[in-house]
Amino acid sequence: MKKLFLAAACSLVSVAAMAQSQSLPSTTVKDMSTGSKVAFNQAFKPGRITMVNFWATWCVPCKKEIKNVRAKLPEWRKQADFDYMTVSIDESRAEGLVRSYAVSQGWDFQYFIDPNSDLKRSLNFQNVPFTIVVGKDGKVAYMHSGYEEGGENEVFAKILELSK
Repeated sequence: MKKLFLAAACSLVSVAAMAQSQSLPSTTVKDMSTGSKVAFNQAFKPGRITMVNFWATWCVPCKKEIKNVRAKLPEWRKQADFDYMTVSIDESRAEGLVRSYAVSQGWDFQYFIDPNSDLKRSLNFQNVPFTIVVGKDGKVAYMHSGYEEGGENEVFAKILELSK
């Protein structure tokens, strides 16, 4: 058990260290609100902190995380000025399902689809939910894999730290 805990801790430290210097890839994703393709690194407003949730329509924890983040966005935005977006890793044939889910949930933020998992490979993560925070410098400042109820607060703490 100690070995498992140590391995997990080392993995988290290495992910956090890697995240400190990782530039955003130029991998193409599809903007679901406009239907246009865009380079991922061009989807961000310069000089802004952005939280990005990677998710899938079949992922229950992903949907819960996005729902919880969305509920907290009004309060969080009173404390820090940042943007929020999501990227679905569903296949292209599920594009309609992604769009209808977002509409049914009343999403009022940007959402994209990575239909061939090219972006997922570029960022080198395996599973969703997966969250990144992009700093004002346009580089990945924080990465988090998985979701437990309340875990979004840890991500927001990083946003607060970056906004100072």
